[in-house]
Amino acid sequence: MIDHLGIRVSDYRGSKRFYEAALAPLGYKLIMEFDGAAGLGVGGKPDFWISEGKPAEAVHVAFASPSRVLVNAFYKAAIAAGGRDNGAPGVRAEYHPNYYGGFVLDPDGNNVEAVCHLPE
Repeated sequence: MIDHLGIRVSDYRGSKRFYEAALAPLGYKLIMEFDGAAGLGVGGKPDFWISEGKPAEAVHVAFASPSRVLVNAFYKAAIAAGGRDNGAPGVRAEYHPNYYGGFVLDPDGNNVEAVCHLPE
């Protein structure tokens, strides 16, 4: 089980705004912030961190969603916050019959996904 994950971002303020908006539909909020680092999470525990620095090679981060409706809301919020389309929400049957994901590229080109594994 992964406890938390962190990525470096080239524009801390811009990326913080992006992730706060994009992850809000999934219940994520800014929980902790230090000089140039922000921890977002659900229920008071930061499990996703961004920090200012030179980004590594692009990464893929998938956030679990309890419903397909919230995958759609994540995708819409992420695009509105400046994300770029990397795969509109939909079933990805090549993974399994109920895999429903939506993909966006963040400001640094990281592939950010919300996924629901439940049937409709």
